[in-house]
Amino acid sequence: MRIVVGISGGVDSSVAAYLLKKQGHEVIGLFMVNWEEKDGSCTAEVDYEDVKRVCNKLDIPYYSVNYSKEYFDRVFKYFLEEYKLGRTPNPDVLCNREIKFGPFLEQAKKLGADFIATGHYAKKIEKDGKFYLAKAHDLNKDQSYFLNQLSQKQLASVIFPLQDIDKPKVREIAHNLGLSTAEKKDSTGICFIGERNFKNFLKDYLPAKPGNILDLNGQIVGKHDGLMFYTLGQRRGLNIGGKKGGNGERWFVVKKDLVNNNLIVSQGEEDALFSNGLYANQMNWIPELPKEKSFDAFAKFRYRQPDQKVKVFIENDKNIKIDFYERQRAITPGQFVVLYDENGLCLGGGVIEKAY
Repeated sequence: MRIVVGISGGVDSSVAAYLLKKQGHEVIGLFMVNWEEKDGSCTAEVDYEDVKRVCNKLDIPYYSVNYSKEYFDRVFKYFLEEYKLGRTPNPDVLCNREIKFGPFLEQAKKLGADFIATGHYAKKIEKDGKFYLAKAHDLNKDQSYFLNQLSQKQLASVIFPLQDIDKPKVREIAHNLGLSTAEKKDSTGICFIGERNFKNFLKDYLPAKPGNILDLNGQIVGKHDGLMFYTLGQRRGLNIGGKKGGNGERWFVVKKDLVNNNLIVSQGEEDALFSNGLYANQMNWIPELPKEKSFDAFAKFRYRQPDQKVKVFIENDKNIKIDFYERQRAITPGQFVVLYDENGLCLGGGVIEKAY
């Protein structure tokens, strides 16, 4: 089979390409440029040099495609709009749905690909003509959370070569092959922000509107630089630690009052941050909308969070209500809630609208 691998210049996609070639497939590397930056803050150029080294070592052809316009239109504009609304978006989930399994998949088909492959730690299962997404063997690295928006068509087209391998083994394979990416650090955060200060980056695209920081009694305890720079549960960067009359405990964000441009904080007592449930919309169901109108499941409200037992109520195909069995801290609108069954199958995910 001809398989086009989304090769990023990291160790995971490097080993994914090697494993597919070892299995006898015709492998082509395809590197995506999703962001262009004049000051070089994005690491695309450095990563592409690693792509060249790896593909030459593996003796596979490679190409580069520029999706910066598509990324800006489909992912970055959404990212900005969510911040304007005082929410905290997750562009990595959208990047998978809109770019890696969108234009990238189309380009791979033009290259005659039977399948595309990525270095994601996730598992695909086919049963009775339907495709299921499941957690990877390496639960510590599992990335099914970021793939919760994939459609049946997208899942049908992908292979996850690392689904049954753990990360130490991946590095060992790369090291034994002498790949330049063997010891390369995992990328964190979002490419278009890179190593820069997040606050300074956002200021280039959205006007900051400073305002007051209020405690739960409505007393002014400080000034904020703009609501978009803060997220629920945040403790650092508030600059109000030495407030006179405080109890000496740390302050944290409990709410954003967009109407009055106030940041609401609390000190010590975290009860204001906990909620009993949430509403979510834009649900994507894998493989399909469940027949039951309510059921128990396990949920993640952010990546790397342990599974939390919940009760799901389906309002319609795109909207759900979730009750928590245990109260949850800092449920953040704009983030994704991702549902799993007891066997680690991903049932799908949606955007958190609000907690209650």
